[in-house]
Amino acid sequence: MWDQRFETILRQHLPFLGPDEPLLGGTSLRDSGLDSLAMVELLATLESEYNVRFVDEAMSMETFATAETLWRTMTGLLGAAV
Repeated sequence: MWDQRFETILRQHLPFLGPDEPLLGGTSLRDSGLDSLAMVELLATLESEYNVRFVDEAMSMETFATAETLWRTMTGLLGAAV
């Protein structure tokens, strides 16, 4: 579904998701502890690690709703960068 780097980065920003709990596509990032400050930090980390820029349309609560929606947005940005 996504690469290990993405999961590692995402898990660092999800304090309510235990290390033994699976990170599934439908995992709610908000319920897993992603607050607005963590969202900004996650965004900066993803942009740096993947060398992409989140466009204004991608910076919405829907983008950061689940692991799957965030990864789908990321892959779209990666594809646009090529």
